[in-house]
Amino acid sequence: MKIDIWSDIRCPFCYIGKKKFERGLEKFPGKENIEVVWHSFELDPTLITDTTSSIYDYLAERKNITRQQAVQMNNQVTKIAAEVDLVFNIDKSILANSFNDHRLVQSAKKNGLADEAEEALFKAYFTDGANIDDYETLTGIGVSIGLKQAVVRDMLKSNAFSEDVRYDQKLAGDIGINGVPFFVIDNKYAISGAQAPENFLEVLNTAWQEIGTLKHAGVSEGEICSAEGC
Repeated sequence: MKIDIWSDIRCPFCYIGKKKFERGLEKFPGKENIEVVWHSFELDPTLITDTTSSIYDYLAERKNITRQQAVQMNNQVTKIAAEVDLVFNIDKSILANSFNDHRLVQSAKKNGLADEAEEALFKAYFTDGANIDDYETLTGIGVSIGLKQAVVRDMLKSNAFSEDVRYDQKLAGDIGINGVPFFVIDNKYAISGAQAPENFLEVLNTAWQEIGTLKHAGVSEGEICSAEGC
């Protein structure tokens, strides 16, 4: 059974949702038969990497809120992350475009390492405060998950996997995805947002029981990030 997941490295609920999904999957009896496929989704394709700008100023301007409201919003997200044992250091986050991160994930996907790439990139951005648009940083992440240094460097210096990223984003638009994380289970069930592990487990069990049928279900909705914010 295949699980398609659209996410962006800059989306806090994508990291939180990944952990909640994994906790639900761990309790699923058929977990050995699950194929997880990661897909690219840029929350702000126009974002220009700026290591001197504050993430709070960016959020305040984009969401039309005060800087203090942006700080309070991220403090709340940090508390939610802690509930699934994630450490968020958003004060350290560097304002960075995520397109090259998605290219790295697409490259890792070809080697069966997409999940490892997602995890390493999320940690780099939300916990370590790394510049996720820096080639040396991305090369180090690629090597840490098992990719060859020269291959990662050559990929980053080229346009490799750019079309794969754009294809995923077009597919998201065709499906009607306007926020992430977004999970499609066995092409029949959709879960939008970082929902409870029990919700993921329930849908997994239902889809597993209905393999081979043509039944279609609606979308279960939870906390997401969209172009307008989280």
